[in-house]
Amino acid sequence: MYPSFQGIPSLPDLTHPDELLQFGSKILDLSVSLAIFIVGVGIVLALLNWSNRRQEGAIAPISQGVGRYVRLLYQLPHLGLILVFCLGGFFLCSTLANRYHHWEQGRIQQVAATVAGDRLEQMAPQIRYQVEETYTYDRWVNGEPVRVEDTREVDRYMSLTSSQIEVTVNQTEGVQDDRQVYQVDFAGEYEVVNQLREPEDFFFEFRPPYSYSLLQNFRVERNGERLVQVNPGDYGFPFRLEAGEESRFRVSYQVQGAPRWVYSAGGAPVSNFRLSVLANFPNADFASGIVPTETKPEREGTRFTWIFEDNVSVSNPFGVFTATDPIRHTGVLPRLLLLAPGIFLWWVLLLYFSVPMRWRDVAIAAGIFFACLLSLTYLSRAIDVKWAWTLLTPVFLGLVWGLGSNRQASLGAIVATIAGGVLPIWGLIVTYSGLTLSLAGLLSVAWLSVRQWYGWSVVGGDRPSARSSLGG
Repeated sequence: MYPSFQGIPSLPDLTHPDELLQFGSKILDLSVSLAIFIVGVGIVLALLNWSNRRQEGAIAPISQGVGRYVRLLYQLPHLGLILVFCLGGFFLCSTLANRYHHWEQGRIQQVAATVAGDRLEQMAPQIRYQVEETYTYDRWVNGEPVRVEDTREVDRYMSLTSSQIEVTVNQTEGVQDDRQVYQVDFAGEYEVVNQLREPEDFFFEFRPPYSYSLLQNFRVERNGERLVQVNPGDYGFPFRLEAGEESRFRVSYQVQGAPRWVYSAGGAPVSNFRLSVLANFPNADFASGIVPTETKPEREGTRFTWIFEDNVSVSNPFGVFTATDPIRHTGVLPRLLLLAPGIFLWWVLLLYFSVPMRWRDVAIAAGIFFACLLSLTYLSRAIDVKWAWTLLTPVFLGLVWGLGSNRQASLGAIVATIAGGVLPIWGLIVTYSGLTLSLAGLLSVAWLSVRQWYGWSVVGGDRPSARSSLGG
């Protein structure tokens, strides 16, 4: 069972009721402070006007201060409006970043759940026999230690002479969930030769795979004759061989279980080994570091074959599993959303230096920017984020064209948008972020230098007064 995923730590999310209440209480406190500030500014203005009236006909120093103060006040609404959009954009983007992070983690968890579960592991059979071994131990007789010699039966194992295994794996979806299920058809032929100098009683031990959910048609044959399982759960089949005698075993069964099947030799050496696995489904891959001797497409999937003609010792298991499509570039969009308010501030500053901006223009620019980010967030769930931004860039530039009062001003807004908005976003979604952001900064500086060199006429019109350009 996978643990539930968490959002980005310490990041505000306005879709959470508790955080929304905390944010609302902070807004109320800020509103009270802002009201006190506005009342204080009004009192200061009233006092300055009253002092200016008492000095009629004279150019008093206080009169010049009032003029500078009034010009500063014309700029404060613009600064306040930008700060409001930056603050609101931060909470919007942080919420979107949390939502997108949840969606990414949910998609990863969903893909991982389709191939989750314990693997079906088939152990190689063992040929066991018992020998008598002499051992000694001490015991106490009449208070004195006495050494006693005795015999006991000890298990010994003999290597298989040959292993020829054919496996077919089909993949289906589970009945109760979307998890993948393997249906495995196993058939193995094993050869053993009594390499001892005398006849011996052996046990052919073959256990079914671990972690199966269904096992059927389990059958063990020796030289064409079926062996009967005497005790339930006991998978040791006795047989006798003369010195140098050969015997062949065949094991077959059908099993169902988790979407991974492996065959393990348990670290023991194998000889004349051949394992052929047909993964009759797409996206199959071999499940160990041992590269198959042969890999070729067959039916709807791939056949993997491991062949070792001489003896070899293998520590890793052979097998196949379902290779899911990789989920790349996770966390790219949440990072972009967290840095989006800074990009917006840089873009708006470039616009202020490029075209005359009114209150309405700032509001329209903010709406265009954050609407494009919102569209990018949800469009990137259907297609790659690079393709999504490629589709949104012409829309972004087309909407910005309307910020200019004439053609030259519109061109200035487009250049500022490419340098301050389009390229920085590209820099945060592509691999070479540093290079792209450097190009964006270089283009921004180059544009401001060109604008300053050729004057205000490049963007259309003479330079407006502070009152008309800043006060709207």
